Amino acid sequence: MPAVDVNGLPALEVRPYRVLITGFGPFSRYAINPSWLAVKPLHNTILHIDLPTEPITVDDQTPMPEENSFIQDVRDIHLTTLQVPVTYEGVLAIVPGLHARPPVLPSSTDPDLPDIIPPPDGFDLIFHVGVAGRGPLRMERVGHKFGYNMKDATGCLAPIVRVTRDESSNPNRGQSEPSEMERMERARLIEYDIDAPVDGTEPPKRGFGKGYESFPEEIFTEIDVEKLVHHLKKSGIEQIYSSLDAGHYLCDFIYYCSLAESKRASGKADKSTTKVLFLHCPPVDQPLSTEEVTEAIKQSVIWLYGASKCTLSST
Repeated sequence: MPAVDVNGLPALEVRPYRVLITGFGPFSRYAINPSWLAVKPLHNTILHIDLPTEPITVDDQTPMPEENSFIQDVRDIHLTTLQVPVTYEGVLAIVPGLHARPPVLPSSTDPDLPDIIPPPDGFDLIFHVGVAGRGPLRMERVGHKFGYNMKDATGCLAPIVRVTRDESSNPNRGQSEPSEMERMERARLIEYDIDAPVDGTEPPKRGFGKGYESFPEEIFTEIDVEKLVHHLKKSGIEQIYSSLDAGHYLCDFIYYCSLAESKRASGKADKSTTKVLFLHCPPVDQPLSTEEVTEAIKQSVIWLYGASKCTLSST
């Protein structure tokens, strides 16, 4: 039976928000990636959020009469999860399809989860989660185009980016010094670090080349990460901070790819239809439990859609 308002009139149906949350697959010592452990419980769940009741306008000027101005005061957020391999090739093969209309999704790699039926008009938010070293949660603000000098889970490196004639003739064009987060990633994943050239020359520039020429070296998320982190701290999730360095490994790689593809799909350089976010979580119980990370993900999604209350249910 369709919903009705207090006057007995049909309530207008409101399309649920559609959110895709990705975690990574196994690699290194992680037979099951801690990010996937935190993401998987949210698969095929619905957050019910309260929306303010407000008049419906037929144009920018004229509101409908008050007795007919009912709009559904609950809007659902439908969560879907997807496991992504810890490989550069896998990210480049999968992520562009996530931003298509309708999305093109790979078959599920988790035997417990069925294949995903994507929403015809795409996702409103794509929330990527990956594991970092011991410590607090890190909500990332920016993805980087170049500097991917560590091997992935299959021992492969990111694509080599062709440099311009001016760059190749510039004696100072060499690789920048690794950032603190990148050094931490290299120390944590020493078996995946790049092999230095035997002749002592500079390693080639690696990252996003063909197809990504028009995108800048850094892309920031359109989400106000500082406000989100502040809200989470006030909500009791204290071990979290915002970050400008996603580590120049697969986490950074998927973040940049997704941010770029979101802008490509929208056709606008300044605003995207699908918002993109990335969260780094620690290994299990170092110091946060899987359940605490899952709750932080859920509370982040709730905040993004302005909800004051919600319940979680399985479909």
